[in-house]
Amino acid sequence: MKALLTLEDGFSLHGKSFSGDFETGGEVIFNTSMTGYQEVLTDPSYYGQMVCMAWPLIGNYGVNHEDMESGRIHLRAFLVKECCKRPSSWRATMSLPDFLQNNGTPCMEGLDTRALTRHLRIHGAMRGMISTKDLNPASLRERARVLPSMQGQNLVPYVAAQKPYSWTDDGPAEARFAPDDSYAWQGTGVRLLVYDYGIKWNILRELVKTGFEPLAVPPLFSVVQVMASGAQAIFLSNGPGDPATLTEEITILRELVETFPVTGICLGHQLIGHALGGSTNKLRFGHHGANHPVKDMITGKVEISSQNHGFHVVLDNLGDVEATHVNLNDMTLEGLRHKNLPIMSVQYHPEAAAGPHDGRYLFKRFYDMITNFLHA
Repeated sequence: MKALLTLEDGFSLHGKSFSGDFETGGEVIFNTSMTGYQEVLTDPSYYGQMVCMAWPLIGNYGVNHEDMESGRIHLRAFLVKECCKRPSSWRATMSLPDFLQNNGTPCMEGLDTRALTRHLRIHGAMRGMISTKDLNPASLRERARVLPSMQGQNLVPYVAAQKPYSWTDDGPAEARFAPDDSYAWQGTGVRLLVYDYGIKWNILRELVKTGFEPLAVPPLFSVVQVMASGAQAIFLSNGPGDPATLTEEITILRELVETFPVTGICLGHQLIGHALGGSTNKLRFGHHGANHPVKDMITGKVEISSQNHGFHVVLDNLGDVEATHVNLNDMTLEGLRHKNLPIMSVQYHPEAAAGPHDGRYLFKRFYDMITNFLHA
């Protein structure tokens, strides 16, 4: 079935659909990972975006239950050069086409993903439309131009936790509070309250491995509720959209940093930047992939990182905050810490299940900062 992609500047590519009729739009970005497509599909941070995979063959090892980063697919559409219909892996329980169709996710293949990636690399991420029904480039271009920009969109409510839950070996489990809003922690680790703005499940897995007992809560869980819960520290998750729009969440965080140790990843890092007096700017085409070089300014070591963000933090010469990590491709901020308070965060993803794993040490760094504060 023929399909057409058209960007807001008129750039068009023909392809075909293997997921039935579709017509949808969103911000078009590219991801440079060679593996990890299941993690990309189920990462809530991609909500509202159409993702082009730069690697030409996607789907060769299929899909399995263990590699899910959430309970469903979140991105708007999947754009690939070639989709493998018959996977070859002992772990596979389903083919990629079946997984996409079961989730009702449009997928377009056969388009020139190299040309699309190069165009976005030169001109920046932009809005686009794909359709099997409207194959008129001029029509799709005009429709793409009226789509909302990612800048200024609050997308967290579409993917965030709706009620508190704990993390178990079998996944999320509903958390129940006492009438006084206290929580019966199990005593399996440091009591960590996790603000779930659209968290990747492997973050929760790594927090447990490191020695935390995570309790996930919705984005507007109040300071009063945090105090009553018995939590010892705060963690802020990844999530989609423009961080500057989360004004209520930032207000809550400004109070929390006065009392609790606070850490965060990705969107959580950006919200910490805002709470400490910094700002965020939109990147030209974002950082999406598993091959971004980052320098740890504390140790001087360079690591290869997995990243997925369209905004970056600007510290604006804040005297009490220092950079701990820097992206070596464009020198944007990838990590920060407060000089006097127990606050630190990173922009990239040390939990990345598909790799690389260079940043896994950061969970131990988070743990050490929090436990040192608690035992002081």
